Amino acid sequence: MEKFLISIIIFALTLSSCTIFPQARTAASDSPVPDSPQPALTLLPAESPPPNAESEFTTDFSKHSVPYSEILSGGPPKDGIPSIDAPKFQSTKEADEWLDDREPVVFVQANDEAKAYPIQILIWHEIVNDTVGGEPLMVSFCPLCNTAIAFKRAFDGQVLDFGTTGRLRYSNLIMYDRQTETWWQQATGDAIAGENTGAQLEFYPAAMISWADFKSQYPDGLVLSRDTGNSRDYGRNPYFGYDDINQTPFLYDGSTPDQLPPMARVLTIDLNNEAVAYPYDVLREVNIINDSVGNEEVAIFWVEGTASALDANNIPEGRDIGTAAAYSRVLEGATLDFEFKDGSIFDLQTGSEWNILGQAIAGEFSGRQLAPVVSVNHFWFSWAAFRPETRIYQPSK
Repeated sequence: MEKFLISIIIFALTLSSCTIFPQARTAASDSPVPDSPQPALTLLPAESPPPNAESEFTTDFSKHSVPYSEILSGGPPKDGIPSIDAPKFQSTKEADEWLDDREPVVFVQANDEAKAYPIQILIWHEIVNDTVGGEPLMVSFCPLCNTAIAFKRAFDGQVLDFGTTGRLRYSNLIMYDRQTETWWQQATGDAIAGENTGAQLEFYPAAMISWADFKSQYPDGLVLSRDTGNSRDYGRNPYFGYDDINQTPFLYDGSTPDQLPPMARVLTIDLNNEAVAYPYDVLREVNIINDSVGNEEVAIFWVEGTASALDANNIPEGRDIGTAAAYSRVLEGATLDFEFKDGSIFDLQTGSEWNILGQAIAGEFSGRQLAPVVSVNHFWFSWAAFRPETRIYQPSK
């Protein structure tokens, strides 16, 4: 705990001393994605907004769906952690000069354009407003919950631009849009305060994979550049030691179900009103899970080779936590079953070989792509806080 607190203090000092420069695969419709309902608006009784919020925001704080007492300051003020609003990109060859093979990147693909967003950059900015394959998207990362999530920015007839509020709920990033200054919960995409309270952003498939896997499968892909307009120590982990399994979640005072340690890593899926958590400890043992979630047939793949971004002082030196990703098991009308054998992934129906990106690389299905399922990495405390009704996957005995 001590080394993590020291790193957080250094992180806060770094932000306070830096000048902030505001920035003037197959289509996802084929993928099983969580429902994005616009629930009936349930407003809570009048309550004072979070401290200093009214002086920083033009948000209509009379509308809110969560108690303001649940919202805490994360330290930096509004936009104190600067989003990247005019992202620049490099080729894989250029990025390979500063990215280690084991480093985690967030992989997003739309309309045949593939992009990688290195965690070593996202950890300092948390939000990238971008367009991928003509699709306006926002790629976000909350280090305290280990959640890398992409959302569609098109909402209610306009394209939203997002920034950081400097506030947290259940230790999770609260974002705001610059058009209405509505506050949005990153873990769920829910609007929790302001004009759009009660709405939800639409999730877009994104996976946290290793740099080695991205560059090998997408040599012509684009990589977010370190040229962000901000001076940051990219490559260093400002949350040194945070993901220790014995760590206490930061700025979270809620209880956590004791089936798993609060800081246990889980891959999560929420489909058709069913939420499931797949513990990384289980994934490491079995590599492949064939499951059904919300009546959708899904497969979870896990392979080694990805470093934790929240472990060592230098991200490439983090311990190996592997990569987990989820896909639909339905391909061309057939439901596939997968197995892990001799270090590789195969389907039982045709014996085709698959990689962690859901691509068939040998056999009858060679060249085919499984449809990605929206799945999100969480620490257990975070997922349980937002989805307490979740099922925890346990292998059959």
